[in-house]
Amino acid sequence: MGAAVDDFFGRHPVVVQQPFDFPHDIHTARQIACTEYCHESVSEGPVAGLPSVRTCMSCHRTVATDRPRIQQLTQMQAQGRDFAWRRVFDYPAPSHVRFNHAPHIRSKVECSTCHGNIGAQGVAQRNVAMTMGFCVNCHTERKASIDCLACHF
Repeated sequence: MGAAVDDFFGRHPVVVQQPFDFPHDIHTARQIACTEYCHESVSEGPVAGLPSVRTCMSCHRTVATDRPRIQQLTQMQAQGRDFAWRRVFDYPAPSHVRFNHAPHIRSKVECSTCHGNIGAQGVAQRNVAMTMGFCVNCHTERKASIDCLACHF
């Protein structure tokens, strides 16, 4: 019953733990762009994509290899294991929202507009209530379509 009540009120569970302790703050402090290195499919299609061990190892094959976290990544890759990330951002199925990241990136909408300051976090948390009002206000400000079919199917 708890999940049904959460869906009804549009509440999302707080993700307390991910399968890997990813330090967003360390990466953003080094000005590593989310959309270029980690969430690389975000500019090409609807899904931002969550990085795989292979994605991380494309840099960490040579960067910070002495760090315990990176040694854990290296071991995961050697064992053929990958991350089973828990989703932080999504829309409940009954809302029938079809969200495509690519046009938002092309329109220069900053990731933090919808995702908040993820860069200051370790484990990503939902910091912005992405309600219909939130989206419609943004679309209105940017003179983007507010036609129902732009987002709902």
